[in-house]
Amino acid sequence: MLPQLFAHPFSSYCQKVLIALYENHVAFDFRMLDGKHEANSEELGRRWPLRKFPVLVDGDRTVLEASTIIEYVQLRHPGPTPMIPADPEAAIEVRMMDRIFDNYVMTPMQVPVFDSLRPEGERDPRGVRDAFKALDAIYAWLDERMAGRQWAAGDGFSLADCAAAPSLFYADWVHPIPDAHASLKAYRARLLDRPCVARAVDEARPYRHFFPLGAPDRD
Repeated sequence: MLPQLFAHPFSSYCQKVLIALYENHVAFDFRMLDGKHEANSEELGRRWPLRKFPVLVDGDRTVLEASTIIEYVQLRHPGPTPMIPADPEAAIEVRMMDRIFDNYVMTPMQVPVFDSLRPEGERDPRGVRDAFKALDAIYAWLDERMAGRQWAAGDGFSLADCAAAPSLFYADWVHPIPDAHASLKAYRARLLDRPCVARAVDEARPYRHFFPLGAPDRD
């Protein structure tokens, strides 16, 4: 039986896992989470009461959280591109960059998105300004970090790049990366050119009207 991925194509964290699966040609059963597939949503709730996704089900094993799912897939369904290097020192760099993209790009990027969904009287302008400042700071740090690098943790495509792709994809929609950060902008472009990333982006195109801030006419 194929592993089952409970997910939605437009979700950034779901894209993170999809990129890893596509990169390594892992066969899986996509369990769509939307209003047309209530049975999938009900099963998700039984397996994970918080109903956060993606969730991977492989036989009698339920695996939560995108980074953990990617590591699990490497262990149980390995492919040609290791998401975590065998070398312990290199693995630390990959895991560190993975957390940086999730915590310091993805998280502040989501603040203005979620804020836009609130009623006018419940919005948090200061929180949004702080999120933009945080993105400015991490953009500058990442631009310096990516100078001379092909991928997030060095020469090899890894878990860190699976995290970087949706993080930078959506963050540049919310708060554009300045032109002065040429290394970071070039890295984002390389990510979008990677076939596994391009596939995830293309599969999400039909859902761009869901983006509350308005999806830009690019990418």
